[in-house]
Amino acid sequence: MSSPSSTVVVGGGIAGIACARALADRGSAVRVLDRGRRLGGRMGGRTLHGRPVDLGASYLTVAEGSPFAPVVAGWVDRGLARPWTDTFAVAGPDGIERTTSGPLRYGTPGGLRSLVTDLAGGLDVQLERAVTRVGGDGGPTVDGDPAAAVVLAVPDPQAARLLDPGSAIAGRLRPAAWQPTLAVALGFAGRRWPADLHGAFVHDSPAVEWIADDGDRRGDGAPVLVAHSTPALAAEHLDDPERAVPAVVAAVRAVLGLDGEPEWTHVHRWSFAKPTAPREEPFAVADGIGLCGDGWSAPSKVESAWRSGDALGTALADRPS
Repeated sequence: MSSPSSTVVVGGGIAGIACARALADRGSAVRVLDRGRRLGGRMGGRTLHGRPVDLGASYLTVAEGSPFAPVVAGWVDRGLARPWTDTFAVAGPDGIERTTSGPLRYGTPGGLRSLVTDLAGGLDVQLERAVTRVGGDGGPTVDGDPAAAVVLAVPDPQAARLLDPGSAIAGRLRPAAWQPTLAVALGFAGRRWPADLHGAFVHDSPAVEWIADDGDRRGDGAPVLVAHSTPALAAEHLDDPERAVPAVVAAVRAVLGLDGEPEWTHVHRWSFAKPTAPREEPFAVADGIGLCGDGWSAPSKVESAWRSGDALGTALADRPS
């Protein structure tokens, strides 16, 4: 049961934890509810064959002068994050064509989830707590219990299931503007791809749009790749993701010119992997209910999710009593 004087944050990904952190650091009572067994949201992964593998977000970036920069610097100083690369390959279905440079990407020795867990230190977090209803009539409520405010730090389609469709805040949602992805981890007997691959953006493939060298970004050199499927392939196989694995494996082998099959694979379904039309606004609030996440503060990325949550938490903490 929540206290009427506490803000309840639904969703333990980086946006929800950033929001809760901002509230707590300003002296506001806050509780985080997440239906999963561990924090992380779409920065989550799995321990596969004795090592963490990122199956959601692949890396993080930070813009110069961003309020996120000191947070990332702190993670780097403590060894939780590490500078990875500013260069990726660009490939077509038949192989690598060129390289492209961009902002510095950061990886994590312990998986991106470890950053969310670190950010949540000291917060009141309740895991394996599935919320079924968020109301706003007569004040915000969570499953009938009153709260000072409620934050939905989850993808729009999930938020839509919790809200009254006729509420003001529900009108700010875009539940149809989200696309799925299947993340397939591939473990090989040895590294058979270029040492400077880092990752590859893949165009014109019916099966794969991104491949990450997980051993390279983690820093342990493990012969593990993670491929993200195209939205179309994911949509076709949401009910049975395992059936998509052969197509993903074949596409990865073709793109990287690999002559052997992986020793093991693991597939994870992300039904709402990313927004197709993230909003420029940092967040939305109506009737004591707020929305934040990577569907806000466009473009969609880890930094955007953190900035959205942090901005909403700050705004709620600064509200007149």
